[in-house]
Amino acid sequence: MSATVAARRVAYETIRAVHESDAYANLLLPTSIVRAGLAGADAALATELTYGTLRRQGTYDAVIAIAADRPVHEIDPAVLDALRLGVHQLLSTRVASHAAVNESVELARAAAGRGAAGFANAVLRRVSRDTPGDWMTHVAASARSDDEQLGLLFSHPVWVVRAFRRALAAEGRADELEALLTADNAAPRVTMAALPGLAEPPEDARRTPFSPIGFRLGGGDPEGIVRGSGGRIRVQDEGSQLAALALTRALPVGAGERWLDLCAGPGGKTAVLAAEALAHGASLEANEISPARAGLVRRALEGVPLEVPVSEQDGRVRAAEARDTYDRILVDAPCTGLGALRRRPEARWRKAPSDVPSLTELQRELLDAAVGALKPGGVVAYVTCSPHLAETAGVVADVRREWGAAIEEISAREVIATLSDADPGLPEQADGSGRAQLWPHRHNTDAMSVTLLRRV
Repeated sequence: MSATVAARRVAYETIRAVHESDAYANLLLPTSIVRAGLAGADAALATELTYGTLRRQGTYDAVIAIAADRPVHEIDPAVLDALRLGVHQLLSTRVASHAAVNESVELARAAAGRGAAGFANAVLRRVSRDTPGDWMTHVAASARSDDEQLGLLFSHPVWVVRAFRRALAAEGRADELEALLTADNAAPRVTMAALPGLAEPPEDARRTPFSPIGFRLGGGDPEGIVRGSGGRIRVQDEGSQLAALALTRALPVGAGERWLDLCAGPGGKTAVLAAEALAHGASLEANEISPARAGLVRRALEGVPLEVPVSEQDGRVRAAEARDTYDRILVDAPCTGLGALRRRPEARWRKAPSDVPSLTELQRELLDAAVGALKPGGVVAYVTCSPHLAETAGVVADVRREWGAAIEEISAREVIATLSDADPGLPEQADGSGRAQLWPHRHNTDAMSVTLLRRV
């Protein structure tokens, strides 16, 4: 088997695992690439085929439905994934048409037999006869509404399109919706963090515009630099960096402060908090309900010479057992993850509107418990990797109503602006809050939401 064929097979098997076993592509793919012995251009091809196919799945399904003259749910799932991979190569890469068709047909044959191969061949040859532009015209014409058309063309579920529009409209920027959807379908640039006080970026690195600890490499292997730093340099989205720093730098740190990262997995923000705690003489504790993710937190902390105990409790229980204890608490709450679709493209197909109410209930309970665990004068940072207004503004509004005058807001927008070399351009929200909302299309970060609340 040639390396190129192996790259396609790795991509196909990863996509199948995502759909069949709810695997996470960002966790499975690197292991599969190593196991297959892929490197250089072949590893890059496997990565592009996997992520590109998952990102544009909604669009490709519309193309396949037209070319096959049947709904995609009537197509064998294993054959459908082979078709998606083939359509991606035909419409979005420079792979030769005959190679894209032939290899995808062979994947269908191996998965479901000769009949499936004939069907796949017919569909892909139909797709190859029209240009990508022609297919976008066909797809647009198949939509039943303007929102469905946006969802099909930009490969987002309609409910996500509408949630994004509302979140942008809260800043008076609803006209940026297509730019946001486009950014979600682009591969993110690798961003790194040098833990404050413990590491500095390499000499040839370019500093990020907003985070004082962030940088991007001019070249070289990020993983090699991470390993060589002993964990003091790491790959981390700039928005994640800013969320952690917003908590540590919202107010001057007093002597002997106690900090808590309540929902710490997988530990990127925890490591930043630990470095900041070390620099300021504070102590840090971490909590993560999932044992596997708690293990990741411990590993993330290995580069910081600070003892950080990691508990494995429900965050609501953990906070309720520590009333009036902490000076700073990070609540990086479980959420829909709609802000990280560039890096986890399959997430858009796994969540539904019905998931939001249970998540917002959990988020409210976590934030409420965290406020109760603050000392008077303590600060909590409520963070979601989602711009959905129910998960951000709605949760905070509910908790503020419950606590009334016992809590006040610190403007996260102003705090983040003071961290940045460049103006992050964070406008006031429609509700008048100080919430900071970052965006892929504006800041080249995940769509991270940050709110700071101080217990009076």
